Amino acid sequence: MIVFPNCKINLGLRIVNKREDGYHNIETIFYPIPLKDALEIIEADNENQVEFTSSGLVINGTEAENLCVKAYHLLKKDFSNLPSVKIHLHKNIPMGAGLGGGSADAVFTLQLLNNQFKLNLSVPQLIEYALQLGSDCPFFILNQPYIGTGRGEILEEVSLDLSMYNLVIINPNIHINTGEAFNSLQLQQQNIPTLSLKEIIRQPIESWQHSLKNDFEIPVFEKHPAIKTIKETLYQQGAKYAAMSGSGSTVYGLFSKNEHPSINFSTSFFVRQLSL
Repeated sequence: MIVFPNCKINLGLRIVNKREDGYHNIETIFYPIPLKDALEIIEADNENQVEFTSSGLVINGTEAENLCVKAYHLLKKDFSNLPSVKIHLHKNIPMGAGLGGGSADAVFTLQLLNNQFKLNLSVPQLIEYALQLGSDCPFFILNQPYIGTGRGEILEEVSLDLSMYNLVIINPNIHINTGEAFNSLQLQQQNIPTLSLKEIIRQPIESWQHSLKNDFEIPVFEKHPAIKTIKETLYQQGAKYAAMSGSGSTVYGLFSKNEHPSINFSTSFFVRQLSL
């Protein structure tokens, strides 16, 4: 059985504070986008519980570190009758890019195993498993626009439709380590917004530039000026709104359907124009 894990962008991302458990409380809007990997799982007749292979973009790290493999073992602990499987992932979503591609792959693995082997897990149960794999993983169980608070796992549905816009995604092949990005934040210097995310997104999209902020942009742009240049270029090309997603390094721009930006970045960049 084959499924197609999609990724997300963050509309605004405020780091509220650092918690005693080492995590950070955040406020953001997760918005799913149609940039996808391909994931296949088949039952295997061998002694290995899981065999993982991949194609497409090169995946760094060991097999044991892969989130798809971790998702399998997470379920195997509670479902001893879960058979051995072969997992193949065709990777199309850039990694270390702020798009949540690895989280999406993990969640779609949970869902595919649940459906294929009739584990009968409910949505709330899947969300509990997903949170054990990553703070943004619960979002991909629901896979609709949601406001994320807490670590990102507290989700509140939000009415937001961006289908009247085209999305330009640009990743400069700069890998941003999320932990390092958090450590570089100067939380005491963050401005507390006067409007909530709900209030901001109700306003015209042209106003978002001044009110819908990603706190990671300050340290990431300082360390990697090329990423800042991408955002500035998107606005010069007529973007209604542009921002970095997550902790970077992907930058996106929202354009009206009748606008056709001239995207002339380096050929080494990952560039996609998507219809939402």
